[in-house]
Amino acid sequence: MTTCYRALQRIVLPVLLSLVIAASALASSHREAPLISNDPLADNTDLYAFRSPDNPNTITVIANFIPFELPEGGPNYYSFGENIRYEIHIDNDVNTPGDDIIYRFTFEQMNEDPTTFFRIRLGAENMKTTYTAEKSVDGGQSFTVIVQDGVVPPPNIGVRSIESAVGLNTSYEQLMADAVAAAGGGGGEQIFCGPVDDPFFVDLGGIFDLGAIRSNDAEGDMKARDGLAGFNCHTIALQIPIATLQKDGKSADEAANILDSDFIIGVWASASRPQITTLRTDGQKPDVSGDWIQISRLGMPLTNEAVIPVGDKNLWNATSPHDTDGEAMFQQYFVNPELALYMDDSQFGAAVPGFEQLRIQTSSLDAFDFRNGKNGLFGLPEEARMGTALSDELFGPFLLREGEPRSADLLPIFYTGVPNLAPYQLATGKSNGPLSEGKPFINNFLPTFGDALRLNMAVPPTPREDPDFSSLGLVQAAVLGLTDARFNTSAELQMIPNMDGFPNGRRLEDDVTRIELQAVSGVVLAAVGLWYDDFDGSNPVTQDLLDVLTFSAGPEANDLPLRENWPFMAPPHRGYDYDRVVTSVNQEGDGFGGGALGIRPPEGMFIGENFPNPLTTFTTLRFHLNNSGRIMLNIYDVRGNFIVTVLDENLTRGDYSSEWRPDQSYGSGVYIAQLSVDGRAVDSMKLNVLR
Repeated sequence: MTTCYRALQRIVLPVLLSLVIAASALASSHREAPLISNDPLADNTDLYAFRSPDNPNTITVIANFIPFELPEGGPNYYSFGENIRYEIHIDNDVNTPGDDIIYRFTFEQMNEDPTTFFRIRLGAENMKTTYTAEKSVDGGQSFTVIVQDGVVPPPNIGVRSIESAVGLNTSYEQLMADAVAAAGGGGGEQIFCGPVDDPFFVDLGGIFDLGAIRSNDAEGDMKARDGLAGFNCHTIALQIPIATLQKDGKSADEAANILDSDFIIGVWASASRPQITTLRTDGQKPDVSGDWIQISRLGMPLTNEAVIPVGDKNLWNATSPHDTDGEAMFQQYFVNPELALYMDDSQFGAAVPGFEQLRIQTSSLDAFDFRNGKNGLFGLPEEARMGTALSDELFGPFLLREGEPRSADLLPIFYTGVPNLAPYQLATGKSNGPLSEGKPFINNFLPTFGDALRLNMAVPPTPREDPDFSSLGLVQAAVLGLTDARFNTSAELQMIPNMDGFPNGRRLEDDVTRIELQAVSGVVLAAVGLWYDDFDGSNPVTQDLLDVLTFSAGPEANDLPLRENWPFMAPPHRGYDYDRVVTSVNQEGDGFGGGALGIRPPEGMFIGENFPNPLTTFTTLRFHLNNSGRIMLNIYDVRGNFIVTVLDENLTRGDYSSEWRPDQSYGSGVYIAQLSVDGRAVDSMKLNVLR
């Protein structure tokens, strides 16, 4: 393996950097594999599972699909696909094989007025989408319908389509409220399916440029930008009583403690299509037949993006977390993760300056090396491991492997969850080194081996208004448990803010890109007492640890504020407003939006063509302004010679029109109208003069 890495270093480092490091920011699961990137309607983008802050007796599960939806993407706007099974899988009992609860959604579309090219007109809606929701409690052997003809709100096209009398004559907020359905069948679920603002955030443009991590406080083009800002997605959101999900029907009040093992669930989502699609020659929808084939799945965020190599991404999407043999073949990518090579100066660390703050322990406690190919904790004698999760009688053979150092931390985080056993407790209270018992802070151990988002439903939710609430999730809980006097004076179990955060489930606010990069850099090892190399035996809060904790991958919050109430996601961006690019709420404006993919919205633009066209005596030019400023409308001939200024005045945002009446000295030919905002040319239009 070492020889292979050296060959990569000599021969294909640039290619490896572009494919692997950039993949760490492909959003959580947006266009993550070659095949699914060509089928966006079936593409899982994100999965969330968390205890609802507005109703702590319930769990919110959110499965998002369809990446990078342009709000103005008409006339055929994005929608859930027909002939796709969208499923959310719940595993709540280690003693039963496979999934215990499955929610299945299928969608249908109809045209209420096929005589128009508009999506919405006079109260009628084309491509109107409804859904059927089904539920299985026997592992998928049988399903019961819990919602029939559920309503999916239309895309948020614009004011005339949604709010005016020539459209639907309502508000988008009302459309979303009306689409919430109470499920039948006695489970008590609330369901919403429809378009929303994509709640994920990441600096795609920066990380795609060979790991060019950009700062939030930099200037101009160097400032971090949310690559998902201004884009929508489609969500399937469920609010489910804890008693419905708990294997014995218990509510959270019946939990033995806040880390009760009986309240752990594993969640994953998938999309499947019929095996055979036959295209028709009469313009009708294709015919489908054959078995249903899974083509996309998502459990832990970033697994397929930043861990699975491109050659296995399609295979990973086609397998199930319950396919033990299939999942076993992917273990190699977790125990020696490729991303770790770029946090290792003996490998490719110097090639990626953006990861300079992230360095893995090479000599923790002067004994343990967690770089790829090293032994990590392997080799610890059995007598030292007795009574811990690392003992041979428990999970030692799984967690301790020669030459596979991250089998001790990354593999359980992604594939089994982490038990409330030594050494997986905070260093607080550990008197005999990292293998002794410490302060509990996580237990989401559900040893049904496979990639899934694991959540302990007994952990109370951290109020969003709590000053300790943090997008760093369990990383911040560990920091408080190690350093804050409210929590580090005792090794007893107590609720530490953000114990309900990723990777114990996943909240909408959690900065999973940042957390997972910190985890690859060994922050979990440090939390349990395997300190960074510069630990001198006294204060474990060393510069190396501070570098990892203060590392930022760029944007640290969604571009729109999240709602306080379920389903929490912001309404979808509206197409008409031309405001696809929005400054993230955690950043100051930079004068031209925040930068979805670094693209600035137009400050002004011509609307349609001039009229009449060609013109003889006059023509009307219409234009839209996104910003206020000094507006000039100049006319030039085709050689670029200035002819006349038609308009020069200060205007605010809105739609305007202006006339040009050329005198008889201007002959037939082509002229150019140029629109400028504060001296910057923003749009031009060709004018045909006919004498």
